[in-house]
Amino acid sequence: MKYIRTNNLKRLFSLKRRSFEEGGANQHGVFEEDNNNDSFKIASVAERSQRPSWRSFSFEEIFVATNAFSSENLVGKGGYAEVYKGVLKDGEEIAVKRLTKTCNDERKEKDFLTEIGTIGHVCHPNVLSLLGCCIDNGLYLIFEFSSRGSVASLLHDANLPPMDWKTRYKIAIGTARGLYYLHKVCKRRIIHRDIKSSNILLTADFEPKISDFGLAKWLPSQWTHHSIAPIEGTFGHLAPEYFMHGTVDEKTDVFAFGVFLLEMISGRKPVDASHQSLHCWAKPLLKREEMEKLVDPRLGGSYDISQLKSLAFTASLCIRASSAWRPPMNEVLEVLMEGETDKERWRMPEEEEQEEFWGFEDLEYECHTSFSLSPGDSLSTASSLREKN
Repeated sequence: MKYIRTNNLKRLFSLKRRSFEEGGANQHGVFEEDNNNDSFKIASVAERSQRPSWRSFSFEEIFVATNAFSSENLVGKGGYAEVYKGVLKDGEEIAVKRLTKTCNDERKEKDFLTEIGTIGHVCHPNVLSLLGCCIDNGLYLIFEFSSRGSVASLLHDANLPPMDWKTRYKIAIGTARGLYYLHKVCKRRIIHRDIKSSNILLTADFEPKISDFGLAKWLPSQWTHHSIAPIEGTFGHLAPEYFMHGTVDEKTDVFAFGVFLLEMISGRKPVDASHQSLHCWAKPLLKREEMEKLVDPRLGGSYDISQLKSLAFTASLCIRASSAWRPPMNEVLEVLMEGETDKERWRMPEEEEQEEFWGFEDLEYECHTSFSLSPGDSLSTASSLREKN
């Protein structure tokens, strides 16, 4: 790597560690904002974070752990990276993400390094933990291993029994907590930009962990948004303002999270075989409050109706075409957990509703004419749009 030196990377890690030690956490180890608005009262163990710790792995360690990067240990593959399962000498299971040797795109190498700087800064039960890195014989990130794989791999595998409702609800709440942390609690505002079921990994007890920060952006406190080109992400999850204008802020992730909620409810992929997006299919049902028609038929009616209404209503707020009418993640969590929701609080003016509804069809048409992607959701570690580059 002609633009990176070992000492620079070590300095990056030491600076991150020091920033956590110097401040940002209260006496209970919980990272909080000084916020006078007490409407969000869902601080729980999921928001509690300890100081992150990383270490530098030797190439020999990860080479042995992955059995020389055996194909049998390959668990994920994307446009510029591969992920291997490994076992350290002490028995700890790890996931090793490495930049593929065939990659000659310097921008992708920089994206890989950006992921180090982003995920190395965070520490939360619902965000995938970075254990360390290796910069010998290439670039490698070492993560804790998520034994059950991704939400997408379990939810959409026809050979597996359908995921039960209790698990789906747990995953939805945990993912919301992780996003809330990234947007509001973490020392720096982090916009993930690629929230989708294949980037939500699961532990043995189905605790969700947000992963793949290759597209993530830090948003300085004085900035309202980023303007980004080219547009990157995954078809079916792109917020209108991002797709049309390249505008990125927290509401971009909120939109993608809304699509994710619809995916958990319905069991459908974000884009079906006819190239119809999930949010366009669900929008009329949400508008008519026909919640039962949204539910995955494989559940056979085995779901909690109050939780269904909560998830569906939250999704309807998150996928609004205008980002100004979408709730931030603290309010998303509030709506998810309230059960009984004051819908009048969230009602839009009638003219806004009309414009909003037709705006989705316009966006759908634009998507069809601008992309020629497989409707299948990617199960890899990289976003499907990045694979085209």
